[in-house]
This record gives sequence, structure tokens and C-alpha cells, in this order.
Amino acid sequence: MLITGRVLAYKDYPWLEGPMADNDVVGDQYYGRYAAEAGLVVDHSHDGGLVANFTDLIADKDPNKGKLNPRVRHFYEHTVSYKLEVWSQWYSPIKYFSRILIRSVSSKMEQLNIPLEPLETSRGMTNEVLHLNDKVTGSLKYACWLRKSILSRRVVYAGFYSGCKINDQPFVKVVFPLPNGNVTVVLQVVAQADGSVKLLSQGKRIGETGYYRVMKRNSDTVRVRFIPLKECIHVFEDEYGVLRTDHEFSFWKIKFLHLHYKISPSNG
Repeated sequence: MLITGRVLAYKDYPWLEGPMADNDVVGDQYYGRYAAEAGLVVDHSHDGGLVANFTDLIADKDPNKGKLNPRVRHFYEHTVSYKLEVWSQWYSPIKYFSRILIRSVSSKMEQLNIPLEPLETSRGMTNEVLHLNDKVTGSLKYACWLRKSILSRRVVYAGFYSGCKINDQPFVKVVFPLPNGNVTVVLQVVAQADGSVKLLSQGKRIGETGYYRVMKRNSDTVRVRFIPLKECIHVFEDEYGVLRTDHEFSFWKIKFLHLHYKISPSNG
């Protein structure tokens, strides 16, 4: 990573700025530490979402922007009002390497601890959203999505959500803090003709959607490597009126993980 990554300046790539962990454990305590360091206020939202206005993240030129299912929009804007059930399916041959990585690294640092077996999430996952707001203006800086396995109580996912613009086009940005750096994911929001939506990371180079491994260097620059990991998050309403998500990952066009979510109102 230190040899192959490119050195980039924040002034040229401002959308690469994001939280970086200061030790070997991320977990559920990092949000508070980061907020204190960045001068932000933590709001434990009871009705908040990952974004303030989801349609703002869909490009105006998208022909299906006006067809977006309002239930999909509501989920992203009021995420904490829902409960999530998840099933996982890993595919060979990459799944064997993924298992080693998760068991040896992710579980220890309490980040990106993706379930290895469907039964790991048989009791479901918690769904907590924290808003990190500017102390002066009160504006939202990051929406932090924290999910834990109810069965194991392990942190599965600790991400920082925000919007960003690249060449004046809107994107979703998700930052996963890691020791001395992070993984930054840039996703394009594409509305579908049936009212569903897909969040896609299909880029091929720096400056496009995709996965970026970012390493701390100094206050002005970072070392970055573009990772050929593709992602498709399809949020839709099924024929029975149930909100669902198919979340697929591939590496060099080889599919290795499929997560399926059932999304239900928490008071339902």
C-alpha cells in the first residue's frame, strides 16, 4: 500500500477527506472520540436518517428521478425508524480469503465485521444512527450508521455517511475508519423506472465511483489506492409491499458476497 498508492492532496480531491481511526480498535466508541476531536456535537437521533434529503443525491439528469418510490426515500431519510433482518451468502473462491481476513482482522478492530454464516444474524441487527453536527451552525456533517449483531453483540458496520460532489455531480460517500486511515466508498445513486433505486460503485480509476483505501500521510495529503471492488445496492419494494435490499459485491467481476435485507418499520 505504501509503495503502490498515489499521493493526493486534499485541495485537489476534497471528497477524500474523512475520519481516520487513531488506534487498532474502531467499534462503537469511535464516533464520540472523533466528534470531540473535530469539534462536532453528537445527536443520538430517534427519527433521523443517513441523509437529510435523498433526492438531492440523485443527478438532475437522471430520467427516473421523479419516479422514486417515497418509501425508499423515507428509509434513507428516517433510517432509525426501521428494523433490518439480514441474510448473507458467500461465494467461492474469494470467500475463503474473506473468512481469514474477517476472523483475524475485522473482528479484532470491530469494523467491517461482515457475517460469515447466515445464522450469525438470525436474531437480526441493531440499527442506530448518530448525527454529528456543526457546533455553530447545527448543520449535519456526518450521519453515522452503527449496526451490531444482536446475537453476538459484535460491531458489524460503523460507517460515516455524507454527500459529496465530483465534477458537480452528486454522490453518496461512506467512510469506514480504520487504523491510520480509512476505506472511502463513493456511490452513484441511480433511480429505476419501477421506483426502486440502485447505489453503484462501478468506476475504474481515481475520480470515479468505487472503493478507495486511504492512508494517513500529513494534514494536506494522503496516500490512496483504488480497489477494483464493485458494489450494487438495490433497494426496492416487493410484490407484497415489503421493502427489501439486495447488496452484491464483486472483485475483478467475480461475485463473492450477496447480502439480502428485509426492512420493516420498527413499530410494525
